[in-house]
Amino acid sequence: MKRLGERIKRKREGLNLQLNELAKKVGISSSALSQIEKAKALPSITNLKLIADNLNTTVGELIGENEALTNNPLIRFSEITIIENNTSGCSSYLLSNHGQNKHMDTILLKLKPASNSEGIVKKHPGQTFIFVLSGEILIELDENIYKLNPNDSFYFNANRPHIIENKTNKEAQVILVTTPHND
Repeated sequence: MKRLGERIKRKREGLNLQLNELAKKVGISSSALSQIEKAKALPSITNLKLIADNLNTTVGELIGENEALTNNPLIRFSEITIIENNTSGCSSYLLSNHGQNKHMDTILLKLKPASNSEGIVKKHPGQTFIFVLSGEILIELDENIYKLNPNDSFYFNANRPHIIENKTNKEAQVILVTTPHND
């Protein structure tokens, strides 16, 4: 209960909302909201939903459903999960926990021989950093082609047209660190 109140207060203050402003939007008294924030009272489910909506968040975020992921930063290689495959033979794997407040996605990209990243690595607002672990890849960016070998890296604005290709007969593996985007 204490953590719920702390999360509500932190979100409210982060939005520069006064206690009485949020209380009015939710339809409860300032003293009732103060009691909730101080963990002296619990909100009803309806009021918790209204609080979350007015704080531009979710009930799950307020009750801490994502904190287990935040508090467990370690991902063992055996625990990585596949995100998607494409028909050319490219696969992407998530190298970090999910989280609503993530500022970057960390992805392992495996490119089979003669494959490309079409449909997996997409144009989006933000930036992308690529590091080649093994193999040889080509990156086509704005109609320019760059050849990268193991230990080479590449950084670019991801809103520009781009594709990663493996035109060799050996698998290539790259790490992508990119701004999260919605498909």
